Amino acid sequence: MDDQGATISRRRLLGWAAGLGTGAVVGWRAGGAATQSRLTRPIPSTGELVPVIGMGSWITFNVAGDRDALATRVEVLRSFFQHGGGVIDSSPMYGSSEQVIGYCLESLQRPRTTFAATKVWTTGRDSGIDQMEHSERLWRLRPSTGFDLLQVHNLVDWETHLETLRAWKARGQVRYIGITTSHGRRHEALERALDRGLFDFVQLTYNILDRQAEQRLLPMAAERGVGVIANRPFRRAALFRYTRDRPLPGWAADIACRTWAQVLLKFVVSHPAVTCAIPATSRVDHMDENMRAGVGELPDAELRRRMFDDFQSL
Repeated sequence: MDDQGATISRRRLLGWAAGLGTGAVVGWRAGGAATQSRLTRPIPSTGELVPVIGMGSWITFNVAGDRDALATRVEVLRSFFQHGGGVIDSSPMYGSSEQVIGYCLESLQRPRTTFAATKVWTTGRDSGIDQMEHSERLWRLRPSTGFDLLQVHNLVDWETHLETLRAWKARGQVRYIGITTSHGRRHEALERALDRGLFDFVQLTYNILDRQAEQRLLPMAAERGVGVIANRPFRRAALFRYTRDRPLPGWAADIACRTWAQVLLKFVVSHPAVTCAIPATSRVDHMDENMRAGVGELPDAELRRRMFDDFQSL
């Protein structure tokens, strides 16, 4: 099997390459250097560009009621937007994360680049509608705007929710719809859902060691024009156990990586089918580090193979 796990059409590959040009979302100056443009990818169903590094919120934003933690999360999001951030992903499953995100966005006067993404995680049509409307209130969204992306979380009652999501999209209550999983055992069910061709996005686990999605799901998403959000790019920080006290390989500088976190993120977003990755953090310095993975060169197929081999040898 080659590096991408399947043959990808030349036409679609050229489209991805175009989306990885000089995505002029925003840049920053580092040590007096010229401003760098942020890497973006097109959402396949529309061509809308989004930055390749987004933000997850599981565990890290579940801090409602803690004033100091709330103040820190505002600064985490401030850093995210200062570095051109866009996609923020959450779920009703994540405790108070949606409430905290809503508070932070309001504190920052809702930056214009915000791409609000959450999920429905319940059974039944009416329960799903109630939950999504509650999420809108937690995020402090106006009814006229709504979410950019609503996803069915872990395929829970997805066929029921899909009917609602399609109706909401037709009425302009949501711009994109998607479906998610974070469990490899559900990949076959996710394939069947994607085969219906009704989703704009799929969210799945993908990182330098968890590469099962390369076999079928990533090629399938590419073929059907479905955007891919990669969760757990650090395997919930577990990947850093391998890199602790290990020097960066020489090739890291060739792709503008100063840290292992940036190496791991660039591996994920360099796959042509991936639209963005959503690392989660509760620290401003880590957010700054993550976002700097969204500029500079990306590894090509040959370097991706070398990155994997070198990581395996740690």
